[in-house]
Amino acid sequence: MPDLLIELFSEEIPARMQARAREDLKKLVTDGLVSAGLTYASAGAFSTPRRLTLAVEGLTAGSPTTREERKGPRTDAPEAALEGFLRSTGLTRDQLTARDDKKGAVWFAVIERPGRPAADIVAEVLEATVRNFPWPKSMRWGAGSLRWVRPLHSILCLLSDEAGATVVPLTVEGIAAGNTTRGHRFLSPDAFTVTGFDDYAAKLRRAHVILDSAEREEAIRQGAENLAFARGWEIVADNALLSEVAGLVEWPVPLMGVIEDRFLDLPPEVLQTSMKEHQKFFSARNPRTGRIEGFVTVANIETPDDGATILAGNQRVLAARLSDAAFFWENDLREAKAGMAAWAEGLKSVTFHNKLGSQADRIARIAALAREIAPLVGADADQAEQAAKLAKLDLRSAMVGEFPELQGTMGRYYALAAGQLEAVADAARDHYSPLGPSDDVPTAPVSVAVALADKIDTLTGFWAIDEKPTGSKDPYALRRAALGIIRLALESKSRVKLSYLVNAAMQRLYELAAQRNAIAILPSNFSELADNETLEASFAKDFDFAAPADNLVWFVLLTQPIVAAKTWVSGWKLNASRVYPLPERVADLLSFLHDRLKVYLRDQGIRHDIIDAVLAQPGNDDLVLVVNRATALNTMLQTEDGKNLTQGLKRAGNILTQAEDKDGVEYSFGADVKFAETDEERALFAALDTAEPAIKQAIAAEDFPAAMTAIAALRAPIDAFFEAVQVNTDNQIVRRNRLNLLHRIRAAGQQIADLTRVEG
Repeated sequence: MPDLLIELFSEEIPARMQARAREDLKKLVTDGLVSAGLTYASAGAFSTPRRLTLAVEGLTAGSPTTREERKGPRTDAPEAALEGFLRSTGLTRDQLTARDDKKGAVWFAVIERPGRPAADIVAEVLEATVRNFPWPKSMRWGAGSLRWVRPLHSILCLLSDEAGATVVPLTVEGIAAGNTTRGHRFLSPDAFTVTGFDDYAAKLRRAHVILDSAEREEAIRQGAENLAFARGWEIVADNALLSEVAGLVEWPVPLMGVIEDRFLDLPPEVLQTSMKEHQKFFSARNPRTGRIEGFVTVANIETPDDGATILAGNQRVLAARLSDAAFFWENDLREAKAGMAAWAEGLKSVTFHNKLGSQADRIARIAALAREIAPLVGADADQAEQAAKLAKLDLRSAMVGEFPELQGTMGRYYALAAGQLEAVADAARDHYSPLGPSDDVPTAPVSVAVALADKIDTLTGFWAIDEKPTGSKDPYALRRAALGIIRLALESKSRVKLSYLVNAAMQRLYELAAQRNAIAILPSNFSELADNETLEASFAKDFDFAAPADNLVWFVLLTQPIVAAKTWVSGWKLNASRVYPLPERVADLLSFLHDRLKVYLRDQGIRHDIIDAVLAQPGNDDLVLVVNRATALNTMLQTEDGKNLTQGLKRAGNILTQAEDKDGVEYSFGADVKFAETDEERALFAALDTAEPAIKQAIAAEDFPAAMTAIAALRAPIDAFFEAVQVNTDNQIVRRNRLNLLHRIRAAGQQIADLTRVEG
């Protein structure tokens, strides 16, 4: 079986595209080979800044001959049907065979496809891959029509076995496949021939090219750590930067430099970000001082002076960059010490969203909401409100203007410079978190309050203007905000009622909009107002409609939904599409949060049906309560007793529901042990008498494992009851008593969850 080696050699491929390109090359080629009838043992893809490489081992020498038998139309079918069948098979009428079938004679076609050599298939697949490669961005050059990320110079395509290596005959836009490649652009620029993957990789290394990106990453990491260790420093870990730099060099040569003393007082985050974003430098920390005092740059070349000239040039460029950062820092500190009033004023002219007002409007909403949340998470209300007012002011700072990724981080420094408490300053830094599923979650109470307020305001705002995520589209990252709320509540064990907070946030949104003349809140006696004049007069008392903010007045009824409305207010027609029945939007947003909670808990190993069963219970807006219930129920259902008990409870519920539907009454009261006819009935009465108060007490204490233990004790009595007793007996008194007993069983289960939603 031959091995296949492919190399696509070009100008520099952007580092951010290389990993995806490796996988795309592997998938497109191997899928194409398999579709054409070839098989292979293994495949591996590699990349450097100038090449994409694919090595396929154990490829079959050719595709097998195939024989397919296909049934066609009846022999007496219309001519058009027969012609369509012939077109689909590629045969002629005389090549068909007529055979008897259940409904008469039918045409059959036998299609034989001869096998093809691997070289022909590889050429066909590789040409299609090159012409249709899914680069995020691509370019054309010269007079050809081929699009590639950068000009493509050569194609290496070899099939090799024990007998030797053969070039696959292939030409794409004048580029003929061959058996040659080139090494490092400067250190080994000459072309050389290869005979297979092992020979290829070995000769590339001698030509100063490390083919495997993972090996280049390790070489950079190890080299940087060794240089830092020699000075008593440590490298600040940055895997994303490591991966990017490995995509910029073929022969990594780490070099260490020292940051000038005049820049050492800059915040370490500023130094690290400036060096990373502008120079692709790794930061080196002095553990004795805790400061960033050095850097490691990675050259792509070995020099006679061991990189001294390269390092000197990088040092000069870095000094210029850090001088800018120092200038921003000093100016921002002066503003911070002056109270940041100019930044607060500036945010009034920064639009958050054209339907949701400015950043200043948003800060006012978040501050008010953070004050309400504070006592629920154990935070000081004044500190939470103050932190929310300061948290986004750094958006107007010069440093964040230069490095947007430092928002929040710089806010903490500026808050401390303004004399704020550490808890307030920390909240400015932490309130954006968590930004993703693996991001750290704030635990300090003030930080939790502000972070929750920030994310709740985001969701309620976009729900209020009906800008919800649809399908895979989520331009405002609302799913991420929802996950942030979930993780904040659960990891800080905050017992917040989301329905209350969402309702409060949405009402505040409308109230603040009303103050800007963008929205009017209808009075509770709206439906009683006699005419347009009365309605206008009512509005005129509180709102000036001379200049609506966006030439469209919004209306919302805070006390009752509006079914229909028809009126004119100051010349602007009441637009029904802008009427917001608040309870519906709150319920819809809670449903969205529940959906995200399901995704989150599924990742924790809790089935969707268990989550649904718990969410059907009261208190489903308390996420900590929901998760505690779901976890305990999930644990119980993993036992044999739990599974059988669930079946018994569901059986009781089904029998009771059918009887109630049939009889038109509700059996929910009056089960009496004196009407019991069997020992199994009496045993079930006794078990319920013991379990019910235990379950109730455990639920009240939110001790859900204890509640599960108490209800699990009903498993044997319930099983025995159904084995020995016929519920729908002819004796109506006994039947009614037994149905009422089933109600007690169902009610016991409903204290735990809606078990009818549990599958199995």
